[in-house]
Amino acid sequence: MIMSRYLLAPSYIPFEPKICVLRRSTTTTKKPCFLLIHCTADRQFQALRKSTHYQPNSWSNDYIQSLTVDSPVEEKDQTTRIVLLKERIREVICEKKEVEEQLQLIDHLQQLGVAYHFKDEIKDALTTIHASLEDIISLQLKDADVHITALLFRLLRQNGFSITDDIFKRFRDENGHFFEVSVEGMLSLHEAAFYGKEGEVILQQAIDFTTQNLRNLLNDQGSITETDLKQKVSHALELPLNWRLERLHTRWFIQFCSQSKKDKRRMINPVFLEFAKLDFNRVQDTYKKELSKLSTWWSDLGLAERLPFFRDRLMANYLWTVGCAFEPEYWSFREIETKANCLITMLDDVYDVYGNLEELEIFTDTIERWDVIAIDRLPDYMKLCFLAVFNTANEAAYEVVKEKGFNVLPYLKRAWSDLCKAFLLEAKWSHEKYTPTVEEYLANGWISISGHIFLTHAYCLSPYVTQSDLENFSTYTQFVQWSSMNFRLYNDLVETEKSDDCSAIQYCLMQEKDVSEAEAREMIKEMIMANWRAMNGDRMNYTTLFEENFKICAINLDRTVQFFYRGMDRYSEADGEIKDSVTSLLLEPIEL
Repeated sequence: MIMSRYLLAPSYIPFEPKICVLRRSTTTTKKPCFLLIHCTADRQFQALRKSTHYQPNSWSNDYIQSLTVDSPVEEKDQTTRIVLLKERIREVICEKKEVEEQLQLIDHLQQLGVAYHFKDEIKDALTTIHASLEDIISLQLKDADVHITALLFRLLRQNGFSITDDIFKRFRDENGHFFEVSVEGMLSLHEAAFYGKEGEVILQQAIDFTTQNLRNLLNDQGSITETDLKQKVSHALELPLNWRLERLHTRWFIQFCSQSKKDKRRMINPVFLEFAKLDFNRVQDTYKKELSKLSTWWSDLGLAERLPFFRDRLMANYLWTVGCAFEPEYWSFREIETKANCLITMLDDVYDVYGNLEELEIFTDTIERWDVIAIDRLPDYMKLCFLAVFNTANEAAYEVVKEKGFNVLPYLKRAWSDLCKAFLLEAKWSHEKYTPTVEEYLANGWISISGHIFLTHAYCLSPYVTQSDLENFSTYTQFVQWSSMNFRLYNDLVETEKSDDCSAIQYCLMQEKDVSEAEAREMIKEMIMANWRAMNGDRMNYTTLFEENFKICAINLDRTVQFFYRGMDRYSEADGEIKDSVTSLLLEPIEL
């Protein structure tokens, strides 16, 4: 039933943990100063709880520590080759060429996952194209097919340039129906249409048109004879490019290009492909080193052993951060956010299945006070939970103080406090058997799903953030809310699919709107699409590199959510797909 909760947990394990806590000093200073204190919990838990049956952690600390990276000699050789190839690619980008060729080149670099090396060059090329857009459309693309027109549209939208969907009008008849186009044209139009914003009817119709026709072609055995093209169509119908976890698509695209029979139009420059393989493996080595450090931290902290009622998912938590920001420069975000992810899961299971209402009220108040002295009121297991959150947030704030000289702790404290208050409200609804209205549920749900914590860390830990940026973060931006709302809705959809009960939002819709289960699910999907359209429309509104990167991170959050909650809950119950994805993205290098 909706909002039903169960008190679940295994038997207690005696322990005497010693946890370091960072506390604010009372010394007057311009910068926050943190003192190191210790707290020892020495009382055993007495409450009787039921047991949970979550899958155990699939990747042990010993396994993660055993992962190998290139030797110093191999790393030096690879670096030398990467530098050489990078310069060759930069020269190719800057060469004068036709618009179609330039667009194909940029698309290849982005799908190969190496565009981040050439941000300035790509931005300059697209700026030049955008500045002459009317002439290009009326002259160079006058007789162009849907494929190149859609590619132009997608790349401009994808990289923050404004362009209207009027560009596709010439491919429709007087009744608004699309003319017959090639398979490749439909494929490009399909991908472009998912970058549509609110009110763009042409792109909404394009999604329906291409989805139906591509499915028909794929089901008709003789319609698509080229194996490579059939594979691309199947890949696109499974999930559009704008919704895919970027780094996993990179691995797929590198392998696709390595195996495909290249014709002149789809040919990948072999220099690009070699560079992409070397860079993928180099970045993967970075991930392995980060994982090793995080696994040591998690193992030493010992929470998974001492509080065995919650889901131990370090590898999934790290993969989530890679999905949000894969580039090597965001190592600090990945480190701190992985720690936060582990603790979010812990708190989620405390509020959702373990703690009783009285305990949860006291814990929420303690988090809101952010005062270590107040933990004496808590049961021992909650002391550990509080101190772990307290340590992690203070550690993150301290690192920013050292590097940038300003204090982000108030923003991190707010995010954790808001999460716990949202968790508590849902626990009260459950305890009181109260069914909230759709408005009530969503107003709380976009917070309780924890997306705001991801994005607060992304905001505060960005290498580009400034003091003035922080001052503009006094409230959660609309972009944070759109992204977090989709996080909630995707999660609720999969909650329905993994059980016999309705998800919370679905039940609220069925009760309030008096609709069937199928109708409620379609309403949820339309909410998701509306949020995507809102983000697509607003992603072009930025004035600084920081704003651009932050919005990309918020979009990447939903792409990562898609991976974890498409069809099933891969976070709680690891399946073959997530294990294969972890292996290909984090563990197994690409063969050179």
